[in-house]
Amino acid sequence: MKKENFKRGSSAVRFKRFSRRPYAVFISLKVEVTIGVLSAAMLTFANVDSVSAQTENHAKEKLYELGEVEVTGTRVPMTVSQAARMVTVLDRDDIAAVPAQSVNDLLKYAVGIDVRQRGDMGVQTDISIRGGTFDQITILLNGINICDPQTGHNAADFPVDISEIERIEVLEGPAGRVYGTSSLVGAINIVTRPDLQSGMELRAEGGSYGFFDGGGHINLTKGAFSNQFSGGFSRSDGFSRNAAGRLNSDFKQAKAFYQGGYAHEKAEVRWHAGFTQKDYGANTFYSAKYDDQFEHTRKYYTAVQAETKGDVYRFKPSVYWNRSEDRFELVRNRPETVPFNYHRTDVYGLNLNNTLETALGKTAFGAEFRNEGIVSTTLGEPLHFPEPAPGGGEYTAGLNRTNLSFHLEHNILLRGFTLSAGVIAVKNTGNEMNFRFYPGVDASWQFARDWKLYASFNTSLRMPTFTELYYSVNGYKADRYLKPEEMKAYEIGVKYLTPGIRGTVSLFHYRGTNLIDWIKDLSEGADAPWQSVNHAKVNTTGVETSLDVSFDEMLHRTFFIRNLTVSYAYIDQDKKSEPDVQSRYALEYLRHKVVAQANLRVWRNLNLNVSYRWQDRMGNYEQNGEMVAYEPYSLLDARLSWDTSSYRVYAEANNLLNRTYYDYGNIPQPGIWVRAGAVWRLKW
Repeated sequence: MKKENFKRGSSAVRFKRFSRRPYAVFISLKVEVTIGVLSAAMLTFANVDSVSAQTENHAKEKLYELGEVEVTGTRVPMTVSQAARMVTVLDRDDIAAVPAQSVNDLLKYAVGIDVRQRGDMGVQTDISIRGGTFDQITILLNGINICDPQTGHNAADFPVDISEIERIEVLEGPAGRVYGTSSLVGAINIVTRPDLQSGMELRAEGGSYGFFDGGGHINLTKGAFSNQFSGGFSRSDGFSRNAAGRLNSDFKQAKAFYQGGYAHEKAEVRWHAGFTQKDYGANTFYSAKYDDQFEHTRKYYTAVQAETKGDVYRFKPSVYWNRSEDRFELVRNRPETVPFNYHRTDVYGLNLNNTLETALGKTAFGAEFRNEGIVSTTLGEPLHFPEPAPGGGEYTAGLNRTNLSFHLEHNILLRGFTLSAGVIAVKNTGNEMNFRFYPGVDASWQFARDWKLYASFNTSLRMPTFTELYYSVNGYKADRYLKPEEMKAYEIGVKYLTPGIRGTVSLFHYRGTNLIDWIKDLSEGADAPWQSVNHAKVNTTGVETSLDVSFDEMLHRTFFIRNLTVSYAYIDQDKKSEPDVQSRYALEYLRHKVVAQANLRVWRNLNLNVSYRWQDRMGNYEQNGEMVAYEPYSLLDARLSWDTSSYRVYAEANNLLNRTYYDYGNIPQPGIWVRAGAVWRLKW
């Protein structure tokens, strides 16, 4: 194999700024290269001090590491190539290319994620991972848990626009020792991007079904301080009508977000505050008998995080508070027919994370305190002193529970070998359990230059939501004595990672105990209630494979086809649906999912993204008194854009084939949806 002789000179070449993937520069210099200031957003959290190019192969490895960002698949952040488990990262290029206008829509293109849409434009969305349910994942904003203990239906109300997102990390598999309770089958971490230069951005977009979206952000950076403010508003008439001819999937949505930071050579402090408000027609989602349901949600997010800087010891504390308000109308604007349901949840928490680096590896240890409380018209135990609810209702019930956990994890990173092992001890006042321990271990071995074998065993648990415990109205019958869900997961896989080509194959097996579901026994009649139950055991086996080819990266020059991605996932569960029993969530999963994407450079700044999905869902739903199985369907989306550093104009369309399909129950999804918009940027 050819080798390059790189001589060490008396002085090193230092770049004051580093952009993205300039492989030819590093290879051609043939001198030691060090990075002075890593200002690119992709390297914000990287910890790389220097690159010493000795051979062509060694240079490839180092440059590949520089192109990666550290992700939180363990308590100690590692790069994707170092991670000993499946971590999918959607970076800014992925986000900008695909025809998606929300985080919910963007996640549809991750093969391991099931996005079940109940409405349009991500307004009503349930997100799950690898055959789990929407309540079984942890959703984080900048590493802060923003899950709603009332229900996972409203967990994806993000206060940020996708233009502000630096990356999305998807950790597949139980993540108890990393993210604590609720991460039964995985976690999704939304990482925002503060601009490194003062400036502003404005956007506007319009399209089918009376859709409009507008907003922007402004960033003010001075010295060690940065502040970014953003806001947006969107609306649509909706794509469906009820039996009376009125729109029942319309929506209005407003959001605002502020993030700031202070950087010092010894410590870094970051903070954020967000707000979302949504009003939307809920179609027939909660009950097929009522075709004009409506929901109003409002959410507040606040958090402060800090991290000391040191070569041996680092301390990373965070404190947060989230509030959710929800008003549900089974019959829109008619409380005299069916009284409205009002809910308000408050969650506050404290995280104390520590990392210690020694000759034996990196050790993480710490604790988390999290308190979850709700007041409601229907959820919880009777209140001694009822409280007024906004809009004229009254909170008559409530509940409070506290979760306390301690974690310990040790990581060994050797050349070609990674080992991460740890345990989390959890106690929750929501039941009578003592401390329970959930261990996990991940290992990877680089057995060839570009090949890596990995294996993992992880465990986790999830406490029932307040809805699963107490929602016993309007045809529902909850069980307040539900047991927590528990999961054991085994996974083995192989990765091929080299500049320009990424390939993965993974095989996993989950053993779930006491998994929670809502079921309906039709043998009891059409008016049989939906009941929350624990399934004793559900075993899940699956395989995922993906191939991503970046021609620009591989050829070190621009190419008509920028990159191609093809991925496939298969899942099988050993618990089958009974003929007369309808499962609402746990037994409805994607048996097959195929995702294929192509990013093309058409001409100069004109780019085209084409995305294809094929999905085959297990399960059935009730239609006209009969049980109907879900039919597989395929969708084709596309975006055409003209991109420059100061502006972007684009046109995009979803469901170009105009397919009729069902994501959830008997609610048909929209046909072809066309939009066009523009983004304008100004720096100063």
